[in-house]
Amino acid sequence: TAFTCVFRCFPCDPSCGSASWAAPEFTPHTAAPMVKMTRSKTFQAYLPSCHRTYSCIHCRAHLANHDELISKSFQGSQGRAYLFNSVVNVGCGPAEERVLLTGLHAVADIYCENCKTTLGWKYEHAFESSQKYKEGKYIIELAHMIKDNGWD
Repeated sequence: TAFTCVFRCFPCDPSCGSASWAAPEFTPHTAAPMVKMTRSKTFQAYLPSCHRTYSCIHCRAHLANHDELISKSFQGSQGRAYLFNSVVNVGCGPAEERVLLTGLHAVADIYCENCKTTLGWKYEHAFESSQKYKEGKYIIELAHMIKDNGWD
């Protein structure tokens, strides 16, 4: 039986600078009745193993490089959170306005592309001028990530 791996690009939204790749789908050309289709556990992006990284605590998909960390002084909905300049293996939901501790923001929930766990949010728009530096940045809650590679 032959299988074709098909990849599709899903931009999380028009203002998002990155596109996320969907997991491989297997399309059988001729399926034998006893053939079992399986998916390997692969991630869309792998960060260099020589750098300190943060990964999803639920599935170990890479999420961010330590060099992209902006601040450790953020509060998420479930406790402490980190602000990152960029992330990988993350999808975006629709943007919505929320009143956060620092005022009104337009944010989009972000989730792990591998296990679909909600990780935090992306700042799409800040309504107060003092908060504009957050636009296009990502919050990931500590409850959903672990440190990987070279933290010894």
